[in-house]
Amino acid sequence: MSLRTDDFDFHLPEELIASRPLENRVGSRMLVIHRDSGKIEHRMFADIHDYFDSDDLLVLNNTKVIPARVFSNDQSIELVVTDRPSPTLWECLVRPGKKMKVGRTVQVADATGTVIEILPNGNRLIEWDQFVDVHEHGSLALPHYMGRDSDQEDLDRYQTVFAEEEGAIAAPTAGLHFTPEVLEKINHTFLTLHVGIGTFRPVKAEKIEDHDMHSERFYLSQEAASHINKAKRVTAVGTTCTRVLESLGRTSHTLQESKGETDIFIYPGFEFSVVDRLLTNFHLPKSTLIMLVSAFAGKDLTLQAYKEAVNEAYRFYSYGDCMLIL
Repeated sequence: MSLRTDDFDFHLPEELIASRPLENRVGSRMLVIHRDSGKIEHRMFADIHDYFDSDDLLVLNNTKVIPARVFSNDQSIELVVTDRPSPTLWECLVRPGKKMKVGRTVQVADATGTVIEILPNGNRLIEWDQFVDVHEHGSLALPHYMGRDSDQEDLDRYQTVFAEEEGAIAAPTAGLHFTPEVLEKINHTFLTLHVGIGTFRPVKAEKIEDHDMHSERFYLSQEAASHINKAKRVTAVGTTCTRVLESLGRTSHTLQESKGETDIFIYPGFEFSVVDRLLTNFHLPKSTLIMLVSAFAGKDLTLQAYKEAVNEAYRFYSYGDCMLIL
């Protein structure tokens, strides 16, 4: 029987949406799900090392968020940079789209950009007559549910402490809880997946298998692949790491250095071959992310845990609390 998008809905009071980070990265609560027994524990993220043995491995996403939101000089056009195929070529989400037909131009600082193509997904390819530095002219494109523009605090806190490879539009939020001190206590390695704007795209299809999944670029080094292959248990930090590992696991149980794109859509019925445990934040109703979590923990147990998280006033979404699924 086909699963429907509405099967992944849940009630979330608006006051539980975290629009600001906690003062301390490790101060989040952590709901722990034991898949074998269905038991749910309420812990603190600072206790996470209690669940790891010396031969366990944590896999984290070291992508770095760029200030992708750029406005034209007259503030009439908003550009969200989703890819930069070359230093002077941007793929952008634009608002309002009706003003940005092929041939139209936009001014940012001293640069002039021209729309050279409208892509099938509605994004624009914009060619600039000179380099535009997003770090100088852009700001972070915070998720819409935060209901605010980014500020100075977000430059630090909407970035993991291990962010290294520049290219994401959004943060791999399960990684935001970690500090160097926490990582020192747990064996870990890194991969890279550049989180795109598609992460926030709602599922509009009535049947989930009809959803057109977005594609995102990734890289796994040979060193990281070797660590993963040798680990007794692999814990993926976030849905981004899970998608990379399970994309590669579909072709071989022994991972190798890999670079490419993945559009894998993980929902209940999926058989996991690499990831043994998952650390993740709480996700939007009816999103591809809660579908992935439901595939891993089971739909009924996932929705039960979400209901308990709401009852216990956990903080939701990017700056919110987390869930460890064992």
